[in-house]
Amino acid sequence: MHIAAVRQAEEIIGVAPLMLKNETAFFMGDTDVCDYQDFIVAPGRSDEFFNVLLDDLNHRSIKQLNLGAVRPDSSVQTALINVAEARGCQVSCNKLDISYELELPETWDDYLLQLKGKQRHEIRRKLRRLEEAGSISYRVIEDSGGVKAEIETFFKLFKMSRNDKEIFMTAEMASFFRSLTQTLAAENMLKLFFLDFNDTPAAVAICFDYESGVYLYNNGFDIKFSSLSVGILSKVFTIKSSIRSGKQKYDFLKGAETYKHHLGGKEIPLYQCKIQLN
Repeated sequence: MHIAAVRQAEEIIGVAPLMLKNETAFFMGDTDVCDYQDFIVAPGRSDEFFNVLLDDLNHRSIKQLNLGAVRPDSSVQTALINVAEARGCQVSCNKLDISYELELPETWDDYLLQLKGKQRHEIRRKLRRLEEAGSISYRVIEDSGGVKAEIETFFKLFKMSRNDKEIFMTAEMASFFRSLTQTLAAENMLKLFFLDFNDTPAAVAICFDYESGVYLYNNGFDIKFSSLSVGILSKVFTIKSSIRSGKQKYDFLKGAETYKHHLGGKEIPLYQCKIQLN
């Protein structure tokens, strides 16, 4: 583990959260739980930061930076590559995956209008059918105590929704999720969105809440309510809530699931960048 902070006097101008192994540096964080990554760089200080970082990695006998997945607007793509090429380093970037992102309008009605007619009709039809089937309610849990109390319900719904999700949620992964949600809830950066049907939790979504954006991290639902489309409608609720909160961006995060496109998401390519250091 190599967390490098570059400072000028007492001011931190950038942080590199890296792992070093076999003369290669790569981002800290498992791809199973990290959708895309980047360096943390103060505005206007990228060239200074990356030159110092590359000098440091050379000093540590690192021969390659293997960085992915990164967005087109990441500091890797917008600054590091230029710095590396100016130093004579060989750089290659290849598309690795995709993410989906939605620019949020000011109102829910405006959001529906920006969808294709078929998708707008489907959302309205699914909402109407759910409302006619029974009593529904939406709730948002964001305080640390509430998140701690409800995280087990999330695990239950998460594992029920798909076999691969049940396999994914090992005891070790569950421990990570507990730590992650508690830490971010304490910083007011996490929300648990629940859709209840007849007073029973039917679906849940974990979202990160940061500055002007909301990030859909994970979700689950009770399969006995699958005919009522509770999985997709719980995500629709998170979008509606985000609009009401004045958010400007909704990030579906990594993955090419069809529903992201149907809910208005625009494709964002994610890249893997390799830099051979001199």
